[in-house]
Amino acid sequence: MEYELKTLTARLLAQRWLPRNDKLVRRALVDETFRLELDRRLADVGLRLLDNPYAAHVGVALQPELAEPVFGAGREYAASNMGLTRDEIALLVILWSLIVLPKRERQVTRRELIDDGQTDLFGGADKPVAHGESVSGTLTEASLIADFGPRLGGRTKVRNFMLGKLARLGFIERRNGLISEGPLLDLALDYRVMADRIIHGTLGEILDAAGHALPAHNAFELAEVLPDEAEALDEEG
Repeated sequence: MEYELKTLTARLLAQRWLPRNDKLVRRALVDETFRLELDRRLADVGLRLLDNPYAAHVGVALQPELAEPVFGAGREYAASNMGLTRDEIALLVILWSLIVLPKRERQVTRRELIDDGQTDLFGGADKPVAHGESVSGTLTEASLIADFGPRLGGRTKVRNFMLGKLARLGFIERRNGLISEGPLLDLALDYRVMADRIIHGTLGEILDAAGHALPAHNAFELAEVLPDEAEALDEEG
């Protein structure tokens, strides 16, 4: 177990995120002894495991009490400890709203992008949580820029600089004019904190006015209990 713990810890630090279906990540999610020791080792250097059962990846982050001592000296920390400007953060939240909010509703109700709404009639609630392209949609860069570019500093800035930066940081992926979810988009932003603020807030009204209808409710109003991770992994295996 010692070698596996060292390996997983080093990979998390070096690669920033790992897929949930990675062999050692799966062990950390289902083996309590292994997970406790991993958490202890990360805590010794001020880190914690980011583990959201609805995200396709896991990662590491600072423990909350260490954010200020570590990042507080930099001026950019007032906006983001990843060096994002306010415009870039605004774009990130828009992307999160358009990709993760509807994705989470599909995951909680066990529906997929191609689903016609009949899943629950056939035991869909018993299915494990889905990840990836079956539940996570894409956006076209052209429509996103047309709708929000003027509000965020101009179309050229959004296309050539802002989207590229978010892609390099791992929040999104860009391919053939389409924007899809990156490893950190669902992992680094907390759905339970953000969902209601966006759906029932000013941003929700702005997105709706631009023709991007959001889910009417926080997905966890439909299902308050998180899925049992070990059971879901067993079913996937």
